[in-house]
Amino acid sequence: MSENYFSKYDWNTMMSLHGEIDFSIPAYHEVLCPKSDFPDFLNRYIELPVLQRLKGVGLLCGTDWTKLYHNRIYYSRLDHSIGVALIVWHFTHNKAQTIAGLLHDISTPTFSHVSDFRKGDALTQTVTEGPTATIIRNDTELQKLLKYDNLTNEEIEDYHIYPIADNEIPQLSADRLEYMFPSGAALDGSWTMEEIARCYNDILILKNEQGMPELGFSHVKIAEEYCRHFCMIGHILQLNENKLTLHMLGQIMNMAVESGVLNEEDFMQLNESQILNKIEKNAPNTSIYLTRYFNTFRKMTEIEHTNEPLSSDEYFCVNLKVKQRYINPLVKTDGNTVRLSDISQFSKNLIKDFLSFEDTKFGCVKLLNY
Repeated sequence: MSENYFSKYDWNTMMSLHGEIDFSIPAYHEVLCPKSDFPDFLNRYIELPVLQRLKGVGLLCGTDWTKLYHNRIYYSRLDHSIGVALIVWHFTHNKAQTIAGLLHDISTPTFSHVSDFRKGDALTQTVTEGPTATIIRNDTELQKLLKYDNLTNEEIEDYHIYPIADNEIPQLSADRLEYMFPSGAALDGSWTMEEIARCYNDILILKNEQGMPELGFSHVKIAEEYCRHFCMIGHILQLNENKLTLHMLGQIMNMAVESGVLNEEDFMQLNESQILNKIEKNAPNTSIYLTRYFNTFRKMTEIEHTNEPLSSDEYFCVNLKVKQRYINPLVKTDGNTVRLSDISQFSKNLIKDFLSFEDTKFGCVKLLNY
């Protein structure tokens, strides 16, 4: 039986595969949509306070704030939302779909999907989407813009209704396409601007097996390159280091609320730096364990991989199943549209190994004293 492709890619290997990276967010966004085609109406929405709040919410779920990671850039949920909108506009030139893409993360709390982890939804990571429609309908300034643009709430409050904006894994959508480019640039230094442009400029709209529009590739080799890149970043996100980091931060947030250091409204009103400063300042007066967890989260540089949990008095351990993020894109070849795995044995094996990879049963980190 052959070795799993991802077995040799442990945390330290993944973090050292690439060096520093030259990644300009404005330049990246211009790859997604050239300035000559930029939709001017988008700026009116971007400036809304309800969207500007997302500047203080990182795309990478709190990993910018621990030494376990070496994130090369900070990329916010606002950056991501703009990127999704630009991709949707580039491929559809449809105002309603573009605004739906821009607003899709409007309900995301501080530390993004950490809120899913803290509420027991590590597997689907969709809990945070719940309040989206309510926030849109209750924001007066946003409602004025929608009326000005002759758009209804029903057209823009659920981007899932637009298959170019969003669809189910392993299909390719604007949301999935966008977040993996900056995630790779930040997490392991992959996805240079040249690689992004080469892949992005190969994409076109195809019809999938259900006759629905879906983003896909014009060339098999580029589709293979993209699939491998995507799976490699997805691999980082299913290693115990990532599971532990997000779950630990989620528990810190829960403990901070339980001890009165934070309240639930803080996660929709304060940015990540403000949340962390509040915990650092007030936790020592309330909970020894909150302080130990917080100090460990901020300072940890490695974890232990074990098959049994270690003492909860001295260690924080996780044993979690998480959402697996991968892609099996459509590709056009010889006039036909097929799934990449149907014509690329490498990609078929890669996806199989990605889905079957298992880290050790537990990931544990020794708690620092307060």
